[in-house]
Amino acid sequence: MKNYDTVTEALADLKSKGYTTDFNIAFDKLICTQNQMILTPSEFEIVEVHRFEGETDPGDENVVYAVESKKGNIKGVFMSAFGPYSDSVSDDMVKKLSMHKD
Repeated sequence: MKNYDTVTEALADLKSKGYTTDFNIAFDKLICTQNQMILTPSEFEIVEVHRFEGETDPGDENVVYAVESKKGNIKGVFMSAFGPYSDSVSDDMVKKLSMHKD
């Protein structure tokens, strides 16, 4: 797996690999507002995880996830903060996100 220096670089390279759907995490699911797609933790796999630590600002700490749906061949990405800026997620989503090791 490639290491990226910035979130922007990671997102651009993943997009060039076909990860074109932009997801947002919403407590117990991933949603894409562009096409009204919703994926529960059992409906997708995490194929890459890239962690970025803010050297000067804790608000810059992000994780970029590359995900693939189990049905429909949908590939996309979502970002999540970690630490004090992290999103509130369900126990099932926490398990799913922690199953994939960097």
